[in-house]
Formats: sequence, C-alpha cells, structure tokens
Amino acid sequence: MRARVRAGDPDAFRELFDEHVRSVYNHAFRLTGNWSTAEEVVSLTFLDAWRFRDRVDADGGSLRPWLLGIATNVARNVRRAARRYDGALARLPGQDAVPDFAEEVTSRIDDRERLDLVRTALAALRKPEREVLALCVWSGLDYGEAAEALGIPVGTVRSRLSRARKKLHKLVAAGRLRPPDGDREPHTGHGQGEGDREIAVRSAQEKAR
Repeated sequence: MRARVRAGDPDAFRELFDEHVRSVYNHAFRLTGNWSTAEEVVSLTFLDAWRFRDRVDADGGSLRPWLLGIATNVARNVRRAARRYDGALARLPGQDAVPDFAEEVTSRIDDRERLDLVRTALAALRKPEREVLALCVWSGLDYGEAAEALGIPVGTVRSRLSRARKKLHKLVAAGRLRPPDGDREPHTGHGQGEGDREIAVRSAQEKAR
C-alpha cells in the first residue's frame, strides 16, 4: 500500500480513503467540536495526503498515523483561519441578530449529549494535550504512532497525555464530566459518503496535475 500510494495509484488512494475516512473524521471532530468543520478537515486532509504522497516512507505499517498527523495540522490551520474570520467580523459595525440555523440543526443531533461532553473535555485542555488525547485515547494510537503523527518524541506524548488525564480526572471529581466510555470510536452519523469520497479523490487528482 505504501509503495502504491507513493506512486500515485488512484485505486490505492481510494482504498486508503475507504479504510481511514471514519477515523480521520472522528479525530477532526474531536479537535474542532463542529460537524461541518470536521468535514472540511477531512477533505483537506486527503487532498494534502495526495499532494504529499511522495513523503510516505517505503517501510512501515498502517498509514493511519500519517493521516491523523496531517488531519491534526489541518485542524490547526482551520482553527486559526476561523479565529481570523471571527476577529474580522467583530470589527464590523453591529447588526441586528439573525437566528443561527446551525444551532437548530445541532439541537436535533441524536448524540448531542456526547457532543457536549467532548466539548467540555477539550475546552479544559491546552492544544498539545488535546491533540495527544484525541490520538491516543479516542483514536487508539499507541505512543509511538502518536509521536509519528505529531512529529514529536515519545516521551513528550507520554507527558502531555499524563497532564491531560490529570485535568480530566479533576473534572470528573468535580462532577463536571462523566468518565469516558473507553477507547471506542463514537458514532457520529455524519461521516462522508460515497459522493464525498469521489469528490475528495477527484479533487486531489486534479490538484496534482
């Protein structure tokens, strides 16, 4: 698979997408706390994976840590862009409030309670801790894979994860957060479908031309 991805084999890239798109989506949501933003991160992640396919090492195991590392960087960039956009809006003259349709949609999500729980947990952590927690606990990567994804030493992964767990334990003790359900991937019900896969693959191929 690594050799085929490096060579730009479209079929290999489709297989890569099908195998890992759900994990990338879940990871993106945990970092952003927003369904639509997570979808944007997924699309940009696979576009970058296509663009940077020649950086894949010939030797190694699953490409999942590589993809989640790309997704982490993309999420950082998307959040920075969102902050700049919000700052620009804040400088505009005041206008009458307009109902936010996104809030109505969010209120209909079946697992809203899980959504709120994830947001509470992430809000309590610094960005480096949040990223390590998302990779190691929710996405199930081991220390080495998380280190590979983030481009940092294994010891740094361990220390960041330890700090994150201590903070979350304090939240649990204070009654502000329930204990996590383990390492199970949450059911989102909002992952990308076949049409999204084709768009992402096709866009990536066009970008590479």
